[in-house]
Amino acid sequence: MELICPAGTPASFREAVDAGADAVYCGFRDETNARNFPGLNFDLPELREAIAYARARKVKTFVALNTFMTAGKEDLWYQRAGEATEAGADALIVADFGLMAHVAEHHPGQRLHVSVQASASNLDALAFLVESFGAARVVLPRTLTIQDIAKIARRVACELEVFVFGGLCVMSEGRCSLSSYATGKSPNMNGVCSPASHVRYHQSGNDMVSDLGGFTINRFEAGEATGYPTLCKGRFEIGDSKTYAFEDPVSLDVMDQLDELRDAGVKALKVEGRQRGKAYISEVVSTLRATLKAAPADRARLMARLKALSEGQQTTQGAYMKRWR
Repeated sequence: MELICPAGTPASFREAVDAGADAVYCGFRDETNARNFPGLNFDLPELREAIAYARARKVKTFVALNTFMTAGKEDLWYQRAGEATEAGADALIVADFGLMAHVAEHHPGQRLHVSVQASASNLDALAFLVESFGAARVVLPRTLTIQDIAKIARRVACELEVFVFGGLCVMSEGRCSLSSYATGKSPNMNGVCSPASHVRYHQSGNDMVSDLGGFTINRFEAGEATGYPTLCKGRFEIGDSKTYAFEDPVSLDVMDQLDELRDAGVKALKVEGRQRGKAYISEVVSTLRATLKAAPADRARLMARLKALSEGQQTTQGAYMKRWR
């Protein structure tokens, strides 16, 4: 199985390549990609240089154009698709059906991967994407069990890619509007979920309070790990309890299920983290590469090195184990 690793900057890109990635995914410095944060991403010369660096080391480059086009501004997405293709991208990761149609028509030789943002999670959806746009690979949403994945893999004519480590989006990707209500910026169109400009932390007695867009998302007691304020990982009053309604502020880690994922028909393992620094990328990618090579009995020991880098210093298997409350 391929190891697909994130890069939010040229420096992180080189770290991912050198640490053992089979492919690195990145995006342009605008709203065409879903990690549109200040200080991140690539301009065209940087992308060309990164692709050349990777290719010289037999590593692939995937360019994420994984937001939904804004009506009247489609030319920006079309332009970026052409530029990435001309620069030599090994695949484009696309969410918008209109952009998929454009790529299939105007760049028929370009390999197309369907982004997790497209929310393709059943046989009919995957068959439509393959037949209509020639999709070579689909990144599945993080809402399926391994048994679900295995049922799909047996009956589709494309490769399947799944997330195995990093931030856990528990909403159905491509459909989440929660952050938009709090900040006015859409994760799916502006490429920004819980933008840092709208995040605030402040002390309240002995507690640390996290806010997003003026809304209190969480309150942490002294000594409790403080998570980043996203609504889907916020603490809510439900009945008589104050609890996490959707998911705890923790990271995804299903590397102990590598054999099950392989047997299910998964082609590629994806790591989330384009907003992370190069030190994080180096440590995570090198550890995952070592884990992929290791015997099953040694995987837990290797992955323990990443606990401190996980959100809240905790991990979960998320929907892979279907432990919904």
